[in-house]
Amino acid sequence: MSNEATMHPKDAIFGGLAKCFATINGRRYHFMTMTDFEAKWDVKLVEVKILGKVGMGHKPAGGKGTWKGTAHYNQSYFRAMANEYQKTGFMPYFEMQITNEDKGASIGRQTIILYDCLCESFTLAKFQSGEGILDEDLSGTFESFDMPEMFADLPGV
Repeated sequence: MSNEATMHPKDAIFGGLAKCFATINGRRYHFMTMTDFEAKWDVKLVEVKILGKVGMGHKPAGGKGTWKGTAHYNQSYFRAMANEYQKTGFMPYFEMQITNEDKGASIGRQTIILYDCLCESFTLAKFQSGEGILDEDLSGTFESFDMPEMFADLPGV
């Protein structure tokens, strides 16, 4: 038997227990209609020419935050935001807070807050005959983020 540390299955986080909140125009919404969500921070890397070296070096030079998700088609606050923008030219920035916590895991919880979020497209209306449940894809950008809570290290790390 190996003495190598391995992850215990209980420490795989069950995603259905996440919480998602959106704060729009000072009002906090429990965005419980989301069925999946992902936020990414992509670092822009620039090539660095180095005399005396065959290969290129790389240096980080900025970043870009994007988010995407799917929600049940049963809320109007994002459509109201699109309506306000098309009528006035003003689109409010908003915040999103996502917390992952699986009480069966030993690593606690992680919270990420996305600041200055914008939506890049809006589903205004839709329908589907039959027995299907309506959902909608959402996506956008954010300017910065914070991590007020981080998962604990796994045992053996």
